[in-house]
Amino acid sequence: MFSKEEKEQYNRHFILDAIGIEGQLKLKKSKVLVVGAGGLGCPILQYLTAAGVGTIGIIDNDVVDRSNLQRQILFSIDDIGKPKATAAAQRLSKLNPFIHFITYIDFLSSENALEIFPEYDIIVDGSDNFQTRYLTNDASVITNKPLVFGAIFKFEGQVSVFNYKDGPTYRCLFPTPPNANSIPNCSEIGVLGVLPGIIGCLQANETIKIICELGDVLSGKLLSLNALNLQQNILKFPKNKNIVINHLIDYDLFCGIEKENSLEISTSDFNKYLNIDSISLIDVRKDMEREHFNIGGEHIPLHLLQQKLDIFKELDNIVLYCQVGQRSLIAAKMMLEKFPYKNIKSLRGGIEAWRKEQI
Repeated sequence: MFSKEEKEQYNRHFILDAIGIEGQLKLKKSKVLVVGAGGLGCPILQYLTAAGVGTIGIIDNDVVDRSNLQRQILFSIDDIGKPKATAAAQRLSKLNPFIHFITYIDFLSSENALEIFPEYDIIVDGSDNFQTRYLTNDASVITNKPLVFGAIFKFEGQVSVFNYKDGPTYRCLFPTPPNANSIPNCSEIGVLGVLPGIIGCLQANETIKIICELGDVLSGKLLSLNALNLQQNILKFPKNKNIVINHLIDYDLFCGIEKENSLEISTSDFNKYLNIDSISLIDVRKDMEREHFNIGGEHIPLHLLQQKLDIFKELDNIVLYCQVGQRSLIAAKMMLEKFPYKNIKSLRGGIEAWRKEQI
């Protein structure tokens, strides 16, 4: 059942009345899939591994970047450029050698979700975009898996459990997504480094509660936490029985994300553009972002662009860039309204996509 080494490793659980040998055995037999190995995924993975969850799946298509190290505590400078899923599994294996890790170096998609989810007991969402959140929710409903949800924004975080014992789902709380590009991610606006640790630990806590059948699971309740004043609120919400989820959809389209936008230029085409003498390259990020890293060109922050549009009257072949391509796309649309005849492009995926292609 448990080796001598396992008994030593899990001693504090064994002597905890509410868990004991029976609860630890439930943890050992459980299979949990963590979607994303970033800010939320790191603490989730770390504590589920330490707790003794027997099989842990990690799905993430990203690689480690130096900017991740401010909050993604599983990684070090030696991991820069490595796939996050692989680097996380290697690090976690040293924390607990009794855990079986399964890594998927891939994006979660409508094509693979229904193949992967049935292999696990619980799904934990550590993603950072609305497309993946709706996809994860819908796939969890279809495969009848409880979903432990977490989200962060600047200094605030949210935690809930969806589809637990036929309870409310993510769509019961958020039936429709916000307008595309209306809510920036942490690459655009930043995030307090300890916040994903706090929220990720709460997600790991809910996961362990579900496995060991402990306490009051956050089903039908959304916990929100403000890290600046430590104020916590719990919003209760009911199940919407009118919502029927029986198939997966195009989640980019559902969230208003255009896959092929005529205003965007790919990183490969952008590199060709750089060789054109007449190109006008514009960085629309904040001063601090510009100082950290840039690829040249003029610097006009987005909030100042509207009042400076006239300086582009005589220019053509304009390419705008930001961190992940959201602000630059907004800027490109703004400029095109003023100059509909000009060749104006936004770098798709921003600097982050461009830098990854250089690796």
